[in-house]
Amino acid sequence: MGLIALGFIGGGNMAEALIKGLIASGMDSKAILVAELMPERRQFLEQTYGIETTADSSQVVAEKKVILLAVKPQALDAALMPLSEAFSDDHCMISILAGVKTSRIEAILGGSPRIVRVMPNTPALIGTGAAALSGGRYVQNDDVELARQLFASVGVVEVVAEKLLDAVTGLSGSGPAYVYTIIEALADGGVLEGLPRDVALNLAAKTVAGAAQMVLDTGEHPAVLRDRVCSPGGTTIAAVDTLEKGKLRATLMGAVTRASQRSRELAD
Repeated sequence: MGLIALGFIGGGNMAEALIKGLIASGMDSKAILVAELMPERRQFLEQTYGIETTADSSQVVAEKKVILLAVKPQALDAALMPLSEAFSDDHCMISILAGVKTSRIEAILGGSPRIVRVMPNTPALIGTGAAALSGGRYVQNDDVELARQLFASVGVVEVVAEKLLDAVTGLSGSGPAYVYTIIEALADGGVLEGLPRDVALNLAAKTVAGAAQMVLDTGEHPAVLRDRVCSPGGTTIAAVDTLEKGKLRATLMGAVTRASQRSRELAD
């Protein structure tokens, strides 16, 4: 990572998560240039990560050949149209905009721009992200591999067909919010049963993290691992019965579907 020079257009939360993770993985902070309109945000990023910032996104295009696009989807046209003439075949743009297809970015920039679309998530901030990516019409093999390496430095990466990225958005892109809700609810249950709030929250978070690691480390299906905890007539199977009656699984599946639908709506 030390030899890559990377430019960002947009310096929000997701950009920060990637910047922090990339620097932690060995990228030289001096090789990163971020275009961000808000002066306070630029100052924060400079002081916190030792990177260079600018208010002018055209400077990023002039100085960097690999550019990570991290603006709000609603700001896409305003962010890219002024850059279309400066963007060349030597550039590669990696977009993390939810619901924005590579074809739309290609149309704005014109010509044959090399675009890689990535759907990351915020745990990249601590190096445990989950991302999926897909190359646009004009990408080279090296572009996809470069994007994969960048995001692999802050978590796991899957390469998928672009038509599947809306599903990725609904699952892992929005997924941390679902898990935070589950952790909060588990902790509230502990408090309801008399545990101190800090103890309940710590136990809930560690339980979720530990169970997830068990799935990853053992490679076994979650249902198999769950069944091992459910003793006949015991406490856990009674609790699972309550979850089934409350339609927890159906609700979570519905949340993934709705987020995926919203991603497609943003594309339209």
